[in-house]
Amino acid sequence: MASSSSSALSRLSSIRRHFHPSHTNKDGVGLIKISEEVSEALSNGHAVVALESTIISHGMPYPKNLETAKEVEAVVRENGAVPATIAILDGRPCVGLTMEELEKLAKLGPRAQKTARRDIAHVVATRGNGATTVSATMIFAHMVGIPLFVTGGIGGVHRHGEHTMDISSDLTELGRTPVAVISAGVKSILDIPRTLEYLETQGVCVAAYKTNEFPAFFTEASGCKVPCRVDTPDDCARFIDANLKLELGTGMLIAVPIPKEHSASGSLIESAIQTALKEARDKNITGNAATPFLLSRVNELTGGASLASNIALVKNNALVGAKTAVALSQIRDHCIKGGLYLCFAIIMT
Repeated sequence: MASSSSSALSRLSSIRRHFHPSHTNKDGVGLIKISEEVSEALSNGHAVVALESTIISHGMPYPKNLETAKEVEAVVRENGAVPATIAILDGRPCVGLTMEELEKLAKLGPRAQKTARRDIAHVVATRGNGATTVSATMIFAHMVGIPLFVTGGIGGVHRHGEHTMDISSDLTELGRTPVAVISAGVKSILDIPRTLEYLETQGVCVAAYKTNEFPAFFTEASGCKVPCRVDTPDDCARFIDANLKLELGTGMLIAVPIPKEHSASGSLIESAIQTALKEARDKNITGNAATPFLLSRVNELTGGASLASNIALVKNNALVGAKTAVALSQIRDHCIKGGLYLCFAIIMT
């Protein structure tokens, strides 16, 4: 009886540690600031969606960036989940920002450091302000137990990357951090076929939402087929749940095509991209400065059409992400209740 009770309590403790991982140092001081709303949602097993902050600081000018950030969070809430925008403010990683913190980040704009995995320790040590990219957002989401993250588009292999070796750390992060990323695919300023090859090498499962073709960010199709297709938020949730239960250790990419009514002209976008790429080469703009420059220049060359498309696709991704998070929370809740019932049954025998 005592042995059975001890075993059951041990299982309960393991379940608790799995769904509520520690984010304090050895002295019990919080390494990560989690908003009250997000903390409560995680404690109660409710749906939470992580959001990056580079799109706020580097994606568009103030106040459009603040307006968009608020609208994306509203879409998440309207569809049953809690938004958790992630950033580093005054040297402290924050999961879930207040309106004041969102505004601070929006006003900082490019003065906030674009923060990927490699930059985290430096930004924290110098008590700086960092806008998290896909890789850094995945890391902090995983640390606090958020399994799903929504963004516009992930980074990838840059065009001519076979010569420059300019490959986004987003791809390696997907290969090492078990967080599902919902995006409109890869930014079309990049080399999409090589990016998909690189993800395959990293062991990352790529699925497309309601299509068999990988989307091209601003447009619905890229000409590249995907190995997996999911058609509903429930499909997405089961896909994520299986990956987590199997402890494969890799992330997942679910690519959601931009809504047809917001899809930009493929030829218009491609022409603008080629012009922007040439300008970037002529000005020797490389590294993490390349993507913000290219997106900004493409927006200028398309008369704002690409920015409007970008905002529309982020909101659509947030909608799909929130519904998926709700479905996933229901699956996990069922598993927890089943585990508790089993433990209770063991204790009573």
